[in-house]
Amino acid sequence: MKKKISIIGSGFSSLSAACYLAQQGHEVHLYEKNRTIGGRARQLKRDGFTFDMGPSWFWMPDVFDRFFADFGKKQSDYYTLEKLDPAYRVYFGKDDYITIEDTLDKIKKVFEAEEPGSAKKLQHFIDKARDNYDVAIKDIVYRPGVSPLELVTPKTIVKIGRFFSTISKDVRSAFTNPKLIQILEFPVLFLGAKPSDTPAFYSFMNYADFGLGTFHPKNGMYSVIEGIESLARQLGVNIHTDSVVNRIRTEGNTAVGLEINGKSILSDIVLSGADYHHTETLLPESLRQYSEKYWDSRVFAPSSLLFYIGFDKKIENVNHHNLFFDTDFTRHAREIYDEPEWPTDPLFYANFPSKTDKSMAPEGKDGGFFLIPIAPGLYDSQELRIEYFDKIIDRFEHLTNQKVRKNIIFKESFCVKDFRQDYNSYKGNAYGMANTLLQTAFLRPNLKSMKVKNLFFTGQLTVPGPGVPPALISGKLAAGLIEKQ
Repeated sequence: MKKKISIIGSGFSSLSAACYLAQQGHEVHLYEKNRTIGGRARQLKRDGFTFDMGPSWFWMPDVFDRFFADFGKKQSDYYTLEKLDPAYRVYFGKDDYITIEDTLDKIKKVFEAEEPGSAKKLQHFIDKARDNYDVAIKDIVYRPGVSPLELVTPKTIVKIGRFFSTISKDVRSAFTNPKLIQILEFPVLFLGAKPSDTPAFYSFMNYADFGLGTFHPKNGMYSVIEGIESLARQLGVNIHTDSVVNRIRTEGNTAVGLEINGKSILSDIVLSGADYHHTETLLPESLRQYSEKYWDSRVFAPSSLLFYIGFDKKIENVNHHNLFFDTDFTRHAREIYDEPEWPTDPLFYANFPSKTDKSMAPEGKDGGFFLIPIAPGLYDSQELRIEYFDKIIDRFEHLTNQKVRKNIIFKESFCVKDFRQDYNSYKGNAYGMANTLLQTAFLRPNLKSMKVKNLFFTGQLTVPGPGVPPALISGKLAAGLIEKQ
């Protein structure tokens, strides 16, 4: 039976769900509070420069293939992908870096040069990671998290120990070189948790990194949003921007629509891809599933201090993606998760997409996207943003042997306050809820409200977890539950 469905938000999960629901024959309306769609994956354009404001790494292309195939389409129908070679560079000090190239064979040679005997160990590690990937991505993450029994399959039973060991233990049992350890522990940061708190099963992220590789969509990650938007419109989805949802309308314990910009919109089903905590504040308190105490007890992924910088010259000695691990990894992680405070000497990431894609910056210039992971909920001020920009730009100049300050045309920043204001993000987090053992699958907030009939959720705070590929999957799972109902 055809239903009228209202979707809150326009990030990857909302757009994904909208496509599946429209394909099922429903009347779908998507409401976005901001001027442009994309949620955290919005785009910034200024003075001929183009920046992806949020996600900037394209991993796990098979998940995108599967998404588009569900509609009889291909990624190439909507955007062009280029595999990066090299994938990224990791700095450990001045003139001290490791470059991760585009194939496992090349990466094994790099590992062997750093730690004799490690190439064979890496092959064994990635073989296990690939096996985990096949179980996780081709099976488990496409289950809606309604029962613990979803995790019990012939393939997962033999891997039960992988859920009680950690990435950190596995990596450190095989490798001794601290640089290689940091490189292997880095991918789980996309899951929003410390390697020491992340189940070893999640080594499938290492396979995504070394086995599948890193890609760049021409014109940036936003071209993927535009591609899915185009598909959604082809399927009949109605997209409304500048539409602030003031509350979810209910009659008894049933969702009957939304109040948007003060106007009542009736619908049969409400699906929220907005921040889960914020969405529940749009309900009467008696209809909220999770208390403030619950949310405060959860382990959240980091927030971020971001800088979008236009340079009037080409930046030297950097690749498309660059990680700066020249300070204490453990200390920075502790300052995010254990003793939340502004980091003493933060690790940071710098992205120069114009190294690959000339459309991202004017000729002869480069655009730089700099990111510092920080604890969610920190006090955020302009003075702190300036202080931390100075910290990382000093180190950037030192580590890459060049002066760049005088070449800055403009600089824009985005931090905790902006995540709260633009995305209603709980504590200003950037990536959602961490994938720790006790926040996996059915232990995450539900896709379907337990208290409000006809209310559903999707996105990074629910199943399956943080990241762009999981967001696409989350949209499919939510749409599946709605269709099942």
